[in-house]
Amino acid sequence: MAKEIKDKKREANICGNLAVSYCNKGDLETGISYYHSAISILESIDSPFISVAIVDDHKMVVESLSKLINESGIALVTDVYYNLKSCRSGLAKTLPDVLLLDIGLPDGDGVDFCAEITKNYPELKIIMLTTYKEFSIAKRALHNGALGYILKNAESEEMLAGIETVSKGEQFLCEEIDLLLKEKRYEDFVWLSNREKEILKYIADGHTTKGIVDLIYRDIETVRSCRKNLLIKLDAKNTAVMVKKGYEMKLIW
Repeated sequence: MAKEIKDKKREANICGNLAVSYCNKGDLETGISYYHSAISILESIDSPFISVAIVDDHKMVVESLSKLINESGIALVTDVYYNLKSCRSGLAKTLPDVLLLDIGLPDGDGVDFCAEITKNYPELKIIMLTTYKEFSIAKRALHNGALGYILKNAESEEMLAGIETVSKGEQFLCEEIDLLLKEKRYEDFVWLSNREKEILKYIADGHTTKGIVDLIYRDIETVRSCRKNLLIKLDAKNTAVMVKKGYEMKLIW
Protein backbone atom coordinates (compact mmCIF):
# COMPACT_ATOMS: atom_id res chain seq x y z
CA MET A 1 0.00 0.00 0.00
CA ALA A 2 2.83 2.40 0.89
CA LYS A 3 4.48 1.76 -2.48
CA GLU A 4 1.18 2.37 -4.28
CA ILE A 5 0.71 5.73 -2.53
CA LYS A 6 4.31 6.70 -3.26
CA ASP A 7 3.90 5.82 -6.94
CA LYS A 8 0.68 7.83 -7.17
CA LYS A 9 2.33 10.82 -5.52
CA ARG A 10 5.20 10.60 -7.97
CA GLU A 11 2.76 10.44 -10.89
CA ALA A 12 0.84 13.44 -9.52
CA ASN A 13 4.09 15.40 -9.12
CA ILE A 14 5.02 14.67 -12.74
CA CYS A 15 1.60 15.88 -13.91
CA GLY A 16 1.90 18.99 -11.76
CA ASN A 17 5.31 19.88 -13.20
CA LEU A 18 4.09 19.25 -16.75
CA ALA A 19 1.10 21.49 -16.08
CA VAL A 20 3.35 24.38 -15.08
CA SER A 21 5.66 23.76 -18.03
CA TYR A 22 2.84 23.81 -20.61
CA CYS A 23 1.19 26.88 -19.05
CA ASN A 24 4.52 28.74 -19.19
CA LYS A 25 4.78 27.86 -22.89
CA GLY A 26 1.33 29.33 -23.48
CA ASP A 27 -0.43 25.99 -24.01
CA LEU A 28 -3.07 26.55 -21.31
CA GLU A 29 -5.40 23.79 -22.53
CA THR A 30 -2.75 21.06 -22.15
CA GLY A 31 -1.51 22.61 -18.89
CA ILE A 32 -4.98 22.63 -17.34
CA SER A 33 -5.52 19.06 -18.49
CA TYR A 34 -2.38 17.98 -16.61
CA TYR A 35 -3.52 19.93 -13.53
CA HIS A 36 -6.83 18.06 -13.54
CA SER A 37 -4.98 14.77 -13.94
CA ALA A 38 -2.79 15.58 -10.96
CA ILE A 39 -5.78 16.51 -8.81
CA SER A 40 -7.65 13.39 -9.87
CA ILE A 41 -4.67 11.21 -8.87
CA LEU A 42 -4.38 12.94 -5.50
CA GLU A 43 -8.09 12.54 -4.82
CA SER A 44 -7.62 8.79 -5.15
CA ILE A 45 -5.06 8.83 -2.34
CA ASP A 46 -6.22 8.69 1.27
CA SER A 47 -3.30 10.87 2.39
CA PRO A 48 -4.39 14.50 1.71
CA PHE A 49 -2.19 16.98 -0.13
CA ILE A 50 -2.26 20.73 0.42
CA SER A 51 -3.40 22.46 -2.77
CA VAL A 52 -1.37 25.59 -3.51
CA ALA A 53 -1.91 28.40 -6.04
CA ILE A 54 0.90 30.82 -6.96
CA VAL A 55 0.44 34.45 -8.01
CA ASP A 56 3.71 35.84 -9.38
CA ASP A 57 4.69 37.52 -12.64
CA HIS A 58 8.20 36.03 -12.77
CA LYS A 59 8.20 32.68 -14.60
CA MET A 60 11.51 31.53 -13.12
CA VAL A 61 10.16 32.06 -9.60
CA VAL A 62 6.99 30.16 -10.47
CA GLU A 63 8.91 27.24 -11.99
CA SER A 64 11.30 27.00 -9.04
CA LEU A 65 8.50 27.15 -6.47
CA SER A 66 6.35 24.66 -8.36
CA LYS A 67 9.20 22.15 -8.51
CA LEU A 68 9.89 22.55 -4.79
CA ILE A 69 6.25 22.19 -3.80
CA ASN A 70 5.38 19.36 -6.20
CA GLU A 71 8.35 17.29 -4.99
CA SER A 72 7.75 18.01 -1.29
CA GLY A 73 5.33 15.16 -0.64
CA ILE A 74 3.00 17.48 1.31
CA ALA A 75 1.56 19.81 -1.32
CA LEU A 76 0.81 20.29 -5.00
CA VAL A 77 0.60 23.42 -7.13
CA THR A 78 -2.89 23.38 -8.60
CA ASP A 79 -2.99 26.82 -10.23
CA VAL A 80 -0.57 29.50 -11.42
CA TYR A 81 -1.49 33.14 -12.10
CA TYR A 82 0.75 35.86 -13.49
CA ASN A 83 -1.46 38.84 -12.57
CA LEU A 84 -4.31 39.80 -10.26
CA LYS A 85 -6.97 39.74 -12.98
CA SER A 86 -6.40 36.07 -13.83
CA CYS A 87 -6.17 35.19 -10.13
CA ARG A 88 -9.47 36.91 -9.40
CA SER A 89 -11.11 34.94 -12.20
CA GLY A 90 -9.48 31.66 -11.17
CA LEU A 91 -10.45 31.92 -7.49
CA ALA A 92 -14.07 32.38 -8.51
CA LYS A 93 -13.91 28.88 -9.99
CA THR A 94 -11.55 26.97 -7.68
CA LEU A 95 -10.12 27.77 -4.26
CA PRO A 96 -6.77 26.27 -3.21
CA ASP A 97 -5.92 25.56 0.42
CA VAL A 98 -3.05 28.07 0.33
CA LEU A 99 -2.38 31.05 -1.95
CA LEU A 100 1.21 32.29 -2.40
CA LEU A 101 0.78 35.95 -3.31
CA ASP A 102 3.45 38.30 -4.63
CA ILE A 103 3.18 42.01 -3.75
CA GLY A 104 4.49 43.88 -6.79
CA LEU A 105 2.31 42.64 -9.65
CA PRO A 106 1.78 44.23 -13.10
CA ASP A 107 -1.85 45.19 -12.48
CA GLY A 108 -1.89 46.06 -8.80
CA ASP A 109 -0.67 45.79 -5.24
CA GLY A 110 -0.83 42.28 -3.76
CA VAL A 111 -1.34 43.65 -0.23
CA ASP A 112 -4.50 45.51 -1.27
CA PHE A 113 -5.63 42.42 -3.20
CA CYS A 114 -5.11 40.35 -0.04
CA ALA A 115 -7.77 42.44 1.74
CA GLU A 116 -10.17 41.95 -1.17
CA ILE A 117 -9.89 38.17 -1.39
CA THR A 118 -9.87 37.72 2.40
CA LYS A 119 -13.24 39.47 2.45
CA ASN A 120 -14.58 37.37 -0.43
CA TYR A 121 -13.02 34.04 0.64
CA PRO A 122 -12.41 34.09 4.41
CA GLU A 123 -11.51 30.38 4.36
CA LEU A 124 -8.57 30.96 1.97
CA LYS A 125 -5.12 30.89 3.63
CA ILE A 126 -2.76 33.52 2.19
CA ILE A 127 1.03 33.77 2.34
CA MET A 128 2.68 36.95 1.05
CA LEU A 129 5.73 35.89 -0.95
CA THR A 130 7.97 38.85 -1.65
CA THR A 131 11.33 40.60 -1.63
CA TYR A 132 10.02 43.49 0.50
CA LYS A 133 11.43 43.51 4.06
CA GLU A 134 9.76 46.72 5.25
CA PHE A 135 7.95 46.74 8.60
CA SER A 136 5.05 48.81 7.27
CA ILE A 137 4.39 46.45 4.34
CA ALA A 138 4.52 43.28 6.47
CA LYS A 139 2.27 44.81 9.11
CA ARG A 140 -0.26 45.99 6.51
CA ALA A 141 -0.29 42.54 4.85
CA LEU A 142 -1.04 40.81 8.14
CA HIS A 143 -3.70 43.42 8.93
CA ASN A 144 -5.29 42.73 5.52
CA GLY A 145 -5.68 39.05 6.29
CA ALA A 146 -2.42 37.31 5.31
CA LEU A 147 -1.54 34.42 7.61
CA GLY A 148 2.03 34.19 6.36
CA TYR A 149 4.84 36.44 5.16
CA ILE A 150 7.87 34.82 3.54
CA LEU A 151 10.78 36.39 1.68
CA LYS A 152 11.66 34.92 -1.71
CA ASN A 153 15.20 34.18 -0.55
CA ALA A 154 13.93 31.94 2.27
CA GLU A 155 15.31 28.41 2.57
CA SER A 156 13.28 25.61 0.98
CA GLU A 157 12.54 24.09 4.38
CA GLU A 158 11.18 27.41 5.63
CA MET A 159 8.95 27.79 2.57
CA LEU A 160 7.43 24.32 3.00
CA ALA A 161 7.04 24.79 6.76
CA GLY A 162 5.16 28.00 6.03
CA ILE A 163 2.76 26.29 3.63
CA GLU A 164 2.09 23.48 6.08
CA THR A 165 1.63 25.80 9.07
CA VAL A 166 -0.66 28.27 7.29
CA SER A 167 -2.78 25.44 5.83
CA LYS A 168 -3.72 24.62 9.45
CA GLY A 169 -4.90 28.17 10.05
CA GLU A 170 -1.80 29.20 12.01
CA GLN A 171 0.39 32.24 11.38
CA PHE A 172 3.86 31.80 9.91
CA LEU A 173 6.55 34.45 9.48
CA CYS A 174 9.97 33.75 8.03
CA GLU A 175 12.74 34.33 10.57
CA GLU A 176 13.86 37.68 9.16
CA ILE A 177 10.35 39.18 9.21
CA ASP A 178 9.57 37.70 12.63
CA LEU A 179 12.60 39.50 14.07
CA LEU A 180 11.72 42.70 12.24
CA LEU A 181 8.18 42.81 13.63
CA LYS A 182 9.47 42.26 17.15
CA GLU A 183 11.78 45.28 16.88
CA LYS A 184 9.44 48.20 17.53
CA ARG A 185 12.19 50.69 16.77
CA TYR A 186 11.88 49.72 13.10
CA GLU A 187 8.21 50.65 12.95
CA ASP A 188 8.77 53.88 11.03
CA PHE A 189 11.87 52.77 9.19
CA VAL A 190 11.83 52.29 5.42
CA TRP A 191 14.99 51.15 3.67
CA LEU A 192 15.65 52.56 0.21
CA SER A 193 18.56 51.76 -2.07
CA ASN A 194 20.76 54.66 -3.26
CA ARG A 195 19.13 54.41 -6.68
CA GLU A 196 15.62 54.59 -5.14
CA LYS A 197 16.61 57.64 -3.06
CA GLU A 198 18.01 59.32 -6.16
CA ILE A 199 14.86 58.69 -8.20
CA LEU A 200 12.61 59.77 -5.32
CA LYS A 201 14.51 63.08 -5.15
CA TYR A 202 14.08 63.62 -8.89
CA ILE A 203 10.35 62.86 -8.61
CA ALA A 204 10.05 65.34 -5.74
CA ASP A 205 11.78 67.94 -7.92
CA GLY A 206 9.05 67.47 -10.54
CA HIS A 207 10.88 65.40 -13.16
CA THR A 208 8.85 63.02 -15.34
CA THR A 209 9.79 59.38 -15.88
CA LYS A 210 11.27 60.28 -19.28
CA GLY A 211 13.21 63.15 -17.71
CA ILE A 212 14.67 60.86 -15.04
CA VAL A 213 15.73 58.36 -17.72
CA ASP A 214 17.74 61.13 -19.41
CA LEU A 215 19.28 62.24 -16.11
CA ILE A 216 20.48 58.86 -14.79
CA TYR A 217 21.16 57.12 -18.12
CA ARG A 218 18.95 54.12 -17.36
CA ASP A 219 16.24 52.48 -19.49
CA ILE A 220 12.63 53.51 -18.93
CA GLU A 221 11.58 50.12 -17.51
CA THR A 222 14.17 50.44 -14.74
CA VAL A 223 12.77 53.83 -13.74
CA ARG A 224 9.16 52.62 -13.94
CA SER A 225 10.00 49.61 -11.77
CA CYS A 226 11.71 51.86 -9.26
CA ARG A 227 8.69 54.20 -9.07
CA LYS A 228 6.45 51.19 -8.49
CA ASN A 229 8.72 49.93 -5.68
CA LEU A 230 8.74 53.36 -4.06
CA LEU A 231 4.94 53.50 -4.00
CA ILE A 232 4.80 50.09 -2.33
CA LYS A 233 7.61 50.72 0.16
CA LEU A 234 6.17 54.06 1.25
CA ASP A 235 2.64 52.65 1.31
CA ALA A 236 1.50 55.49 -0.96
CA LYS A 237 -1.54 55.51 -3.24
CA ASN A 238 -0.11 58.13 -5.59
CA THR A 239 2.99 60.21 -6.33
CA ALA A 240 1.90 63.17 -4.18
CA VAL A 241 1.51 60.99 -1.09
CA MET A 242 4.81 59.25 -1.87
CA VAL A 243 6.73 62.55 -2.01
CA LYS A 244 5.01 63.83 1.15
CA LYS A 245 6.02 60.69 3.06
CA GLY A 246 9.53 60.94 1.64
CA TYR A 247 9.94 64.36 3.21
CA GLU A 248 8.30 63.30 6.50
CA MET A 249 10.67 60.34 6.84
CA LYS A 250 13.63 62.50 5.82
CA LEU A 251 14.36 60.26 2.84
CA ILE A 252 14.57 63.40 0.73
CA TRP A 253 15.39 66.97 1.69
